[in-house]
Amino acid sequence: MRGRHTVSGRREAGKIRARLMTVALIAVLTLPGCNWIRGWGEPEPGDPAELVKFEPSVKVRKIWSTDIGDGMGEIGLTMPPVYADGQLYAADYEGRLMAVDADDGRRIWEVKTKLPFSGGPGVGASLVVMGTIDGGVVAFNADSGSQMWTARVSSEVLAVPGVTDDVVVVRSIDGRVFGLDASNGARLWIYDHSVPLLTLRGNANILVRGSTVFVGYDDGSVSALRLDDGSLIWNQAIASPDGRTELERLADIGDQMVIVASDLIVSSYKNRVVSLAADSGRLLWFKEISSATGVQVDRTNLAVADQIGDVWLLDRRNGSTMWKIDQLTNRGVTRPAFYGDMLVVGDQEGYLHWIDLEEGRFVAREREGRNGFATAPLTVGTTLYVLTRKGNLAAYRAGAAL
Repeated sequence: MRGRHTVSGRREAGKIRARLMTVALIAVLTLPGCNWIRGWGEPEPGDPAELVKFEPSVKVRKIWSTDIGDGMGEIGLTMPPVYADGQLYAADYEGRLMAVDADDGRRIWEVKTKLPFSGGPGVGASLVVMGTIDGGVVAFNADSGSQMWTARVSSEVLAVPGVTDDVVVVRSIDGRVFGLDASNGARLWIYDHSVPLLTLRGNANILVRGSTVFVGYDDGSVSALRLDDGSLIWNQAIASPDGRTELERLADIGDQMVIVASDLIVSSYKNRVVSLAADSGRLLWFKEISSATGVQVDRTNLAVADQIGDVWLLDRRNGSTMWKIDQLTNRGVTRPAFYGDMLVVGDQEGYLHWIDLEEGRFVAREREGRNGFATAPLTVGTTLYVLTRKGNLAAYRAGAAL
């Protein structure tokens, strides 16, 4: 595919970008925190909360930072960096993909494809797999960045592909899920699921555990598929996409689902965080919290940021509330990340908020740029990695990790 991105292909990609931008803009303008359209500089109930003053009790230090290119663009893409074997893999929307040493930020390799990347990176089986906004799937060698194979799916790829030793699982925006041969990209199977016309941001990321693929859909349902042939094991409705308008019916499954032991934990924009039995889809418990960014789990702790920016810590075994912070309302916070005995969330103004896990109070704050974050922070050992919307990848350490 490299070198064959034609003028007509670029035009088609541009049309797709424009359509996605319109959908994203409509959805975003309906969310809290977007009341700036009513009048410049006029405070409104939905405006971002002012930063809370506090005395920092934890020291935070930036270890390194590096430029990953042009970032996520203006259409709401979320391509999170991925860690594997001491390296971070990250991409931008203009087709740049690179591997970075996780310890010092040194660039190991970089490729400039000029492809319209939109989903990924998916990493596994010595591959880095990217999806494009015009329905392309491209696999690169994880050690060198050389292109291994290309494939084509039915529409835009906004979700991170799931990569195993034998199968690469790709979700396209039209609801179809593809199983591709990891060695050459040949199509092995396809599963089709209808989706609503209007969605909040795109697609929840593919989750593969053992021989099962879990897919979250924009209609508020989750499906479990067999990895070897794509056949349906079960489908469970998490939230009902009801309402008088398309916007009221938004019920997207959150960006990240997690499995702990035998439990699958999922969020929906339609006011639900649920725990399901992973083998059957049976509902174990639910909590009325709306989240499009998904959930994060550490042992018995479950962290989630809701649609207005409140941060919750729950008991993942039963959904009971341990604490909630309502001081980041309308600040466009990311999904929380666990870091030792703290939680970390980023906001739309580029601040990283460090929160004591036991008491739910702020202990540190740092700013990484002014344009917000492309995705949630990523914790690996004693290091926290963040990627800004402008394409800056940075590493932080805090407390005893300094």
